[in-house]
Order: sequence, then structure tokens, then C-alpha cells
Amino acid sequence: MKKTATIILNRNLPKETDALVEHLKKYDGDHTDIFVVEAGSDKDKLSKYCTWHVTTTEAVKHGLRYSRGMNYGLLQLYKTGNWDRYDSFFLITNDTKFPKNQNTIETLQKIQIEHSKIGIISPCSDRWGEKNLIGLNSIKYFWFIHNNAYFLRKEMLDQLINKDNPTHMNFLFDGDNFRGYLSESEIIAKAYANDWAAAITTQVVAEEDESYLLDKNKSIKTESYDENLQLYVDEGLKWVKKKYGFNNRWQMMQYSKLFYDKFFEYYPEEKFKKI
Repeated sequence: MKKTATIILNRNLPKETDALVEHLKKYDGDHTDIFVVEAGSDKDKLSKYCTWHVTTTEAVKHGLRYSRGMNYGLLQLYKTGNWDRYDSFFLITNDTKFPKNQNTIETLQKIQIEHSKIGIISPCSDRWGEKNLIGLNSIKYFWFIHNNAYFLRKEMLDQLINKDNPTHMNFLFDGDNFRGYLSESEIIAKAYANDWAAAITTQVVAEEDESYLLDKNKSIKTESYDENLQLYVDEGLKWVKKKYGFNNRWQMMQYSKLFYDKFFEYYPEEKFKKI
């Protein structure tokens, strides 16, 4: 099996990013190549593993956030001819934490091989209610999954990416949704619409360290946690209204669930993984 391309998004937190890279190198080094996108980071705050330092005026002032940052990293691999070197892509931000001694990527690769209809896999968080629905060391398909650690099948991405005039604004995620509220629902709807499932597994764990936004927002050059959360929701609702005509989160999630339910009509043999 080919390696996984892991893309990590950083902004002015080199120590934390380096620790994440070194964890993955230690426990999954034989299974992944790691790429770090620096989203307008200061020159003296770059990860020592920096791959691409984005220094556009926009990135320096506001950062890239998840959609634009992950688009940027994926697009660089695509444009440089490295896209086909990988069977999968693991998208994580630098506030992602994995347990010691966990072979995260190797396990996710095995799941991808064993379950041919899974296009998106996410490790489960111990804090997620979904954990109780899935059970121990198991997998279930969902129509909404938090995107702090998405493991994406290349075969699915080949169907979803924008190959006509691709930019960091449109390659996979919609960069007009700057902070990314409801972007998970959009990508999952697209996956199911193209006959790919989105799954959570309890075989591996990933946690989001929210202390980065709570305690380090000045270093990251972003708003306070509460202000950022409010902008995240407000801007996302404006985006979903403009793009889809939906007035709230639940309408967007129901849109995703329609494709989820239809998937099992076409693939009844997968129903045992339905929640």
C-alpha cells in the first residue's frame, strides 16, 4: 500500500506543531509523509518541519483556517505531481492530540483497505457522544463528523476535487466559508452523493486541544475563544444561506442526511454500519 500524505496546519505555534510531527514520525513514520502548511506564520515562529510558508497579505493578516489551509496543502501535492504517490490524505490541525503508543495512520490505512466504501474516516474523541453509539473497537457511518482529523481516500478525492482552475479557495473545500462552520456537512454530503461513506472509528482516538484557542489566541493572531466561536457560527450561517438557501444548521445537516439515507438504499449490504 502507498503511504498516506499527512497535512498539518500551523500558525505561529512551532513547538506544538513540532511535537505533533514527531509523534507521528515515531508511531507512524513508515506509513506517512508529513507536510506542514504555515498559514501566514511569523518567520521566527515556523515549525522546523515547515513545507510551505504562505505569506500572502491575506494569510499573514487573517491566516488560512481549515478550508483554505487544507486546500492549499492538497493543491501543492496535486500541482507538483505528487498526488498519485498516495492512496490517502490525513488532514489535521496542530491542536490535534493522539495517545502515546497509538499507531493512528497504520490503523486508519487498514480500515480503508478492509472497508472499500469508506471515503472519509475519523478517529473518535473520548468526549464525543458518538463513542457510545459505535462501541469498542468498531466503526459506524455518520452524516456529521467533526473535522479535526479527517482521513480521506484518494479515489474519492479524485471525484470531488476541482480540476478546472483550482486554487486554495476551491480545490476541495469551499474557501468562501472562511472559518468552516458546516463545511463538514458539505463534504460528507458530497461523499455520500458519490457513493462513499463517512465513518467514525473507536479503534483510534484523536482529541482537539481547545486550550490553544483559549490561551494562545494572541500568538495565533486570532480573536478570543468566545468571539471566534460567534464569528464561526455567524459567518457560516451567512455562507450556507447564500450558497444553499438554508436558514440554520439543521437544514444543512438534513441535506447531508438525505444522501446518507439514500446511500443505504443503493448499498443495503452496508446497513449493519448504519447508526
